[in-house]
Amino acid sequence: MKSSKPTTQPSSSSSRSEASVSHPPDTSSKASLKVALVEDQPKVRESWNRLINSFPDFRCVCACASGEEALRVIPDHRPEVILMDIFLPRMSGIECTARLKEQLPETQILILTAMDDQELVFMALEAGADGYLLKRTKPVDLRAALLDVVRGGAPMTSQIARRVIESFRRKAKTRDESVRLSVREEQILLLLSQGYPNKLIADQLKLSIDTVCSHLKHVFEKLHVNSRTEAVVRYMASKRPEL
Repeated sequence: MKSSKPTTQPSSSSSRSEASVSHPPDTSSKASLKVALVEDQPKVRESWNRLINSFPDFRCVCACASGEEALRVIPDHRPEVILMDIFLPRMSGIECTARLKEQLPETQILILTAMDDQELVFMALEAGADGYLLKRTKPVDLRAALLDVVRGGAPMTSQIARRVIESFRRKAKTRDESVRLSVREEQILLLLSQGYPNKLIADQLKLSIDTVCSHLKHVFEKLHVNSRTEAVVRYMASKRPEL
């Protein structure tokens, strides 16, 4: 049964030119970064689609109306970022996030919600989401959040961040002490915690990107997590003494 939700559309108070002036394009990448959208309301979906395509450094490669469609279509496009509505018919955005992360662990997923519901957002982050945005986010802030997440950031409020840290700190206490990370894996996690994307981690450690991705896959398996954000928070919580 689908939860009721307001038909909030992204704010149009900021123009494309304003976004370009406030946040210069990331010139480190020649090609536009690919974004996939999952939103069941047609008008809202089209509005977000147009908005994403108005940014000079992003393009919307697919806009799906359901979680089931997203699982069929998005993996073929291999986007850098997925914008995921939390309320979807049948399969929820939270379940869709968890299943997409299994197929696309390197893709960053931002949850879209019309309400700042901390419990639902926290559940989405536990499922593997890398951050979240309110649907009323202004265009200039949406673009900044997209750039932030592809660079290794995790857009979220400080209240949600604290809940994530507290949760993984509790889990760290009870995790199997036989789990050990290699020196290389710890180096990669340290750089992740400093906001380094995979390419810069590879450059810093003089590794190939494929090798970094392979190490991250092993880290996810050892720590039983689904995303970069979870891995970093889990690792830091396990290293920090309880106050």
